[in-house]
Amino acid sequence: MDFIEADLFRYIEGHTEPEPELLGRLNRHTNLNVLRPRMLSGHFQGRVLSMFSHMIKPTSILEIGTYTGYSAICLAEGLQQNGKLTTIDINGELESTVRRFIGDSPYGEQIEYIIGDAMAEVPKLAATFDLVFIDADKANYTNYFDLVIDKVRPGGYIMADNVLWSGKVLEKNRKKDDPDTLTILAFNKKVADDPRVQNVLLPIRDGLMMLRKK
Repeated sequence: MDFIEADLFRYIEGHTEPEPELLGRLNRHTNLNVLRPRMLSGHFQGRVLSMFSHMIKPTSILEIGTYTGYSAICLAEGLQQNGKLTTIDINGELESTVRRFIGDSPYGEQIEYIIGDAMAEVPKLAATFDLVFIDADKANYTNYFDLVIDKVRPGGYIMADNVLWSGKVLEKNRKKDDPDTLTILAFNKKVADDPRVQNVLLPIRDGLMMLRKK
């Protein structure tokens, strides 16, 4: 579902910082060669992620769901000089693409790419994070939140993508008992009711939930 008409969205992109050249190449490569390219953050959302990262000025970032590495590079743009981003994805088929584009970026030495199940890998991480970005399998969104909340510093941030789920969070737009939609609904309610976080749901692309740990 398109939330903003195409002409207006082109205007928005036209008045947003241009997509960096490397990310433009990764965008094109993903759309031409990888299944479900809609999963890519893309120009506008990528610049939003970069802006938030620059505002937060993180030393430590965790990303759950790498895909082709686009969002990892965007988030890394705001890292402090000695900062580190850890990104985890279960799909090893995209490893060569991820490693190539991360290696070509200015942040290759700051990004650790782990192939594995985040449910198993996140508990192994000893770091405290300033920023966590969740953009992986929707069935585990609430589990990922539970895994990371104690690893985020007070005043740190968690962002979760796709929380409007193509508008299917509204009953009129969804099929009855759609499991992915029900999972997103449960996640949105869970974090909205959690007294440990302040939350705002931003209508950016497919919905971006932003949480600040109190």
